[in-house]
Amino acid sequence: MIIAKESSGIFQVSMSSKVERLREQVLSKINRMEIIDDDRVMELVENMVYQDLLYEPIEEKEDLIVKLFNEFRRLGPLQPLLNDDEITEIMINGEDQVYLERKGKMEEADIGFQSNDEIFHLIQKIVNMMDRKVNEKHPICDVRLHDGSRVNIVLSPIALKGPTMTIRKFPKKRLTKKDLIENMTIDHGSMAFLENLVKKKYNLFISGGTSSGKTTLLNILSDAIPTGERIITIEDSAELQLSSINNLVSLEARTSSDHHNHVSIRDLIKSSLRMRPDRIIVGEVRGEETIDMLQGMNTGHDGSISTGHANTTQDMLFRLETMVLSGMNIPLIAIRQQISSALDIMIHIQKIRDLGRRVVEISEVVGMVGDQIQLSPLYLYDEKEDRLKETNTPLVHMEKWLWN
Repeated sequence: MIIAKESSGIFQVSMSSKVERLREQVLSKINRMEIIDDDRVMELVENMVYQDLLYEPIEEKEDLIVKLFNEFRRLGPLQPLLNDDEITEIMINGEDQVYLERKGKMEEADIGFQSNDEIFHLIQKIVNMMDRKVNEKHPICDVRLHDGSRVNIVLSPIALKGPTMTIRKFPKKRLTKKDLIENMTIDHGSMAFLENLVKKKYNLFISGGTSSGKTTLLNILSDAIPTGERIITIEDSAELQLSSINNLVSLEARTSSDHHNHVSIRDLIKSSLRMRPDRIIVGEVRGEETIDMLQGMNTGHDGSISTGHANTTQDMLFRLETMVLSGMNIPLIAIRQQISSALDIMIHIQKIRDLGRRVVEISEVVGMVGDQIQLSPLYLYDEKEDRLKETNTPLVHMEKWLWN
């Protein structure tokens, strides 16, 4: 089994001919000996570097060993970025533009690629590890790395500057309720209110923009689910970390150019209804599967939670209508009745410049008023005071004690 040929010529190690020859010798030896064990690869690299670069400074040799090992067994120049816990996003916009997000701020990375071919070979290495394919015929691909990082790939000619790759990393340490409160994302009172809603099996929907913290909030709210319940999670790309749930079934959709191998979110929701769930948690709804989620909430699976992309709670309601219509041609009034009947609470979380992530609205779905869905805001964010404030609006359909 040859395991390193796909890495040949991909990454910047050193431009000196001596180091380049060394690199080729190590690669040849790995292939010839068919070494697949990481420890043996590292041992081989160390021995050959120390033998061939006898008089080089120790720091340079150690740096070269790491670079060579990352080339043969990891993801080359991207590996240090993946190992850095402060980095949450890596964005490659062609050969000469690599950006990253560190502590919520965008900056240009100090790495680069010699050509778009290097990026293309790196992309092929990633998709091959995950047993996926991406090419000119199918130039868009979403995969998940072994550490859970989410990778989006777009190839030329769709990507005009060359191969484009965006890697969304997730914290190794799961954030807790305490973290959210300390970061001022939410306060004790409103968090307690949401936890009571979860315990009493109200249906919640979390909206927000990209990277606003929807999944993080969903993870933390799941800790309030009472023990003994059977939970089914459904995701396009697995991101949820429901560490407090014992009876948990996690389902992940499968995209494929082959229609027969494709398994959609909608397929998974339909199947989950036959798996005896107490609650169904859909990581994010994006399309026609929305109608199945709403029907699940309306057919005895109370306490279900989902998320979606939107700028406001009202925009999220409009998007839900549009998503249902994308898969089913039914009257708009019927869709709105389904939504208002299924959802109890809308939560909106937002990324605010220079402040971080904030829960900015918690509203009760009151029901239909005429032909429109009515929301009743219970908590609203005060920008001047930088906090979520109660509106003291009376609850309509829920127990009054939840307010306290």
